Amino acid sequence: MRSFVGLGTNLGDRAANLRRALAELDAVGVPPGDVSAVWETEPVDAPSPVWFWNMAVSVEWSGAPLRLLERLLEIEARAGRARTVRGAPRTLDLDLLLVGEQLVDEPRLALPHPRMWARRFVLEPLAEIAPRARNPRTGRTVLEELARLYDPAVVRRIGPLATLAAVPLYSRTARGSDPAS
Repeated sequence: MRSFVGLGTNLGDRAANLRRALAELDAVGVPPGDVSAVWETEPVDAPSPVWFWNMAVSVEWSGAPLRLLERLLEIEARAGRARTVRGAPRTLDLDLLLVGEQLVDEPRLALPHPRMWARRFVLEPLAEIAPRARNPRTGRTVLEELARLYDPAVVRRIGPLATLAAVPLYSRTARGSDPAS
């Protein structure tokens, strides 16, 4: 079943963190399919001023959605992710966004991801690889949800991961609130 994972990082070498995540997905039996470009995004609901790099990736998955989530959490832990406070800076964040059009409401897993439809940093990269994927709750496509979205956070496409070298971390304190400043 075609599923989608959101990737994010704002600590350390962001390009290396994302490359490692893609390699780790493959290593745990969840090989990446379509991979979006990297998007640099302003922190949302986060105490850190350090900007994130975000991506979306498709994977084929035939098992239980909770088992896929467990594999994602294992990858995060190996990357040094410590879950302290919500929105804290992180080496790696892997969010299970969609598993086909399944609806899941369990204590450990909600599908689709409960906040994805309100976040430009999730929908922009997802729209690159799955513009016609549907929100199973509304029936709208990712592109339709993106067109309806009001999210004032700055989100900008910076290019394919393969072409990105070390790029400095942006932060509100060091560069202001706009990465182009």
